[in-house]
Amino acid sequence: MLVNSNRVDGEQLGDTAALDAYLDGFGWTGRRDRDGAELDSVHRLRERIGRIWTVADDEERVVGQVNALLADTEASPWLTRHEEMPEWHLHLASIHDPLWQRMGAEMAMALADLIRGGELRRLKICAAPDCEAVLFDVSRNRSRMFCDTGNCGNRQHVAAYRSRERNKDG
Repeated sequence: MLVNSNRVDGEQLGDTAALDAYLDGFGWTGRRDRDGAELDSVHRLRERIGRIWTVADDEERVVGQVNALLADTEASPWLTRHEEMPEWHLHLASIHDPLWQRMGAEMAMALADLIRGGELRRLKICAAPDCEAVLFDVSRNRSRMFCDTGNCGNRQHVAAYRSRERNKDG
């Protein structure tokens, strides 16, 4: 997830090669400038998307931020298919648009769908005290508390177990 690419284990998108690897790993297609300006624009987008998680409990603020992102990216939906993805699917920007614009439009639309579905409460920040990662809770009862980027759930459960064991012996 782009938002977490600097929240756990330091900066994961520190140069254009790392950005390329990230884009390849997630199947991003279209224009790539492979320069510092493109990397900076993706970093700015990452921070902008991350701010949405910080206000996820305020639907009106999230809607305002998502609408602003849709406008700034000049999202313009169109149907397409590719050899590697033959099913019809939606693109929200031209393959010739700057990378941040294409990424931002896709992310804004995903967030818009989440809002329309009444599922904004699925946007969470990891509950581990030493973690700032964000998560999208896909559990049936929306009870997920920890991210899966830093093994936080495991660490918190082990710490709770050890605390209970110490208290039993004490």
